[in-house]
Amino acid sequence: MLDVKMIRQNADFVKEQLGHRGVAASDIDDLLAADEQRRELIAKSEQLKSTRNKVSGEISQKKRNKEDANAEIAEMQKVSADVKDLDEQRRTIDAQVQDMAAHLPNMPHPDVPVSLKEEDAVELRRIGTPRKFDFTPKAHWDIGEDLGILDFERGAKVSGSRFLYYIGDGAKLERAVYNFFLDQHEAEGYTEVLPPYMVTDESMYGTGQFPKFKEDAFRITTQDLTLIPTAEVPLVNYYRDEVIPAEKLPVYFTALSPAFREEAGSAGRDTKGLIRLHQFNKVEMVKFTKPEDSWDELEKLTNNAESLLKKLGLPYHVITLTTGDMSFTAAMTHDLEVWFPEQNKYREISSCSNCTDFQARRAHIQYRDDDGKLQFVHTLNGSGLAVGRTVAAILENYQNEDGTVTIPDVLVPYMHGKTKIEKQG
Repeated sequence: MLDVKMIRQNADFVKEQLGHRGVAASDIDDLLAADEQRRELIAKSEQLKSTRNKVSGEISQKKRNKEDANAEIAEMQKVSADVKDLDEQRRTIDAQVQDMAAHLPNMPHPDVPVSLKEEDAVELRRIGTPRKFDFTPKAHWDIGEDLGILDFERGAKVSGSRFLYYIGDGAKLERAVYNFFLDQHEAEGYTEVLPPYMVTDESMYGTGQFPKFKEDAFRITTQDLTLIPTAEVPLVNYYRDEVIPAEKLPVYFTALSPAFREEAGSAGRDTKGLIRLHQFNKVEMVKFTKPEDSWDELEKLTNNAESLLKKLGLPYHVITLTTGDMSFTAAMTHDLEVWFPEQNKYREISSCSNCTDFQARRAHIQYRDDDGKLQFVHTLNGSGLAVGRTVAAILENYQNEDGTVTIPDVLVPYMHGKTKIEKQG
């Protein structure tokens, strides 16, 4: 969440910057008008309370002098009623200001490409050369079904569209991928966490999913719980309403979890395969840092995700997303897109973002600086990586003409020495 005081003091600049993210200037004006009304109510209430305190002292003095204080008492009863009414109005307008501010996205970093179009993203680097096939490469869903390791038909029968079963070596490959990811991140200094998969509304609010994206969530209707769309939510909220000791920063967490996505608005997109599912596994990286360190930490985070693709031998490129394509909470996002031969294009496999103090302000996560003053930490998150999409990329990039799939060397130990996936019996 953005600081309302900062918005008030830099209104024109905020309008310009959030305009790059598609926010109308009138939204800022409405927020500032409500904030002005809130501050006027506070001033009136404080003035009446000051008058009440002064007159209450006079009433006490008159009573001690055995003088008539009925007129002053009656006046103060009215003042107390007015104060109560003003405080109720203030609570209402406080909620309105909070809600308006909660719907505003984070401010973009100056180096973020200014555009509302995703195709205007800037490529930072391209790693690896796409393989040249001497046969026509197949899509990963055809490879998986032909090998008997992916079953989309029964997944749809049991749970509906965008669900599947991993079978035999398919399940082993998925497990090999995420165990490899977790081991790599642990070696890079991340602490592995096994988090809850259901969280409260307060947790979803803290990381910015609520209230703006509530309709995209899978909700538990009988309780105040939501199935997590990413492990980022329980990992960031681990320190909600806490002060992290400065000497512990930076804190690195990593976690494997399922991710549950409604995928609202994606009708007709990627209806086949592993790219856009309602349930998928993802290894997440989350960092808590001091503000002055967060931009260096974003580059380290991105490199951590890249190292996985390099070791898997998968061609990819890194792009910086535009102001209009970043997530709601991000100030800057580097996307890693891996090469898919059948589609002849790069597809997203990781988003690495610096959320600055946006989430920390919502979740009240702080530390004490060198002067002992409380400051908000910066939070960062990145996929390391989306597991199903990694499996899909492996199937397509390592497919053989006879229909088998070669296992990347770094995964062979995780596959108990198996070097090739062949058709299941």
